[in-house]
Amino acid sequence: MNHSERYAKGRVGKTVCRIACLALTAVMIFGLLAGLTGCSSKQKLFVFNWGDYIDPGTIKEFEKEYPQYKVIYDTFDTNETMYQKLVSTNTPYDVLIPSDYMVSRLINENRLQKIDLSKITNYGKIRNELKNTTFDPQNEYTVPYMWGTLGIIYNKEKTGDDVIDSWDDLWDEKYKDSIIMLDSIRDSMAIALIKLYGLDEINCTDPEKIAAAGKLLEDQKKLVALYGMDDIKDPMIRGNYAMCVHYSGDAYAIIDESDHDLEYVIPKEGSNKWIDCMVIPTVSKNTEGAYLFIDFMSRTDIAAKNAEYIGYSTPQTEAMAELGEGYIDSDVYNPSDETLSNTKEFIALDQSVMDHYNTAWETFRLTGDNENTGVNLTWLYIVIAVLIVGVIVFFVIRKKKRDKLRYDD
Repeated sequence: MNHSERYAKGRVGKTVCRIACLALTAVMIFGLLAGLTGCSSKQKLFVFNWGDYIDPGTIKEFEKEYPQYKVIYDTFDTNETMYQKLVSTNTPYDVLIPSDYMVSRLINENRLQKIDLSKITNYGKIRNELKNTTFDPQNEYTVPYMWGTLGIIYNKEKTGDDVIDSWDDLWDEKYKDSIIMLDSIRDSMAIALIKLYGLDEINCTDPEKIAAAGKLLEDQKKLVALYGMDDIKDPMIRGNYAMCVHYSGDAYAIIDESDHDLEYVIPKEGSNKWIDCMVIPTVSKNTEGAYLFIDFMSRTDIAAKNAEYIGYSTPQTEAMAELGEGYIDSDVYNPSDETLSNTKEFIALDQSVMDHYNTAWETFRLTGDNENTGVNLTWLYIVIAVLIVGVIVFFVIRKKKRDKLRYDD
């Protein structure tokens, strides 16, 4: 083969190689674009829920079952932070999971769509006692997600033969320094209002009654060892106190984790039944996806998974049956219809009314805290001031000595 032939063959080989490389590159680019197109073709579904309030696997299952959707999942820590983000950002949330009183507020402000329940095929499996609520009497806006009650956890090792079945027990002098209260305005004020005026006043708007409830809590304060929220679980688990006000879901976990003889009771005067609901806000741009998501979360297998993961009561009757006897037979997790008939939900109150609640609350919570700590705050402040002055004097004297030494040198 002469030089010309070798040159020509070499050019042909290079040409073929270049064509192959270009073809491969084109295939890769096409594949990448196809992948990007596939991603961009997915519809975004914006879901806004409480932190750690869903089994993460259920979101993946939803996306697998409905591959046309990509769930954009955000979390909040209070109803109020959820509300602020909803009204102050442009995020088109499709599904929210607020609590009862916040649902009431959102309905009043026309921020929720009415739900076509014919599109929620699993709605018939929702417990009837959790429908026709105070905040949504016609079931127009909500589908229950999780629920529970407010009651008293008590340590039978400390209460002995006493029957603990009333809110009055939280004012019993014999349990001084062995009572824990929730550091929550609506919950604690509701207890005082029920004790004074009955269950129907759980959403009281009368300024005089609200003030009287605050005074009752002030009278109780000398008996209370602690006010708190999540931080009051461990003391009850360890068996340090006689009784504690808490939510049923936390009570179930506390009793399960404790080696002490603990019980939970919904007092005979009645109590709050709280319900967290799935709703569709008016800003939603993917309402059909929202329906599919709500119905999916209401499905028996998914509702059971979420209930096991979260630890709160599921409203889905078939899911409850699937959880087993430990849940079904628990009066804490699964109270009877008769018990539930003596409960009411919170609704949103006007800010003018909440101002009265805040005033009543602050009057006793933000003053006289020394009664609960055993420390006189005035003397504490004096001791701190003396220590500060002492430190300043020490450094001034030390500096003068150093300056004198330098001068002598």
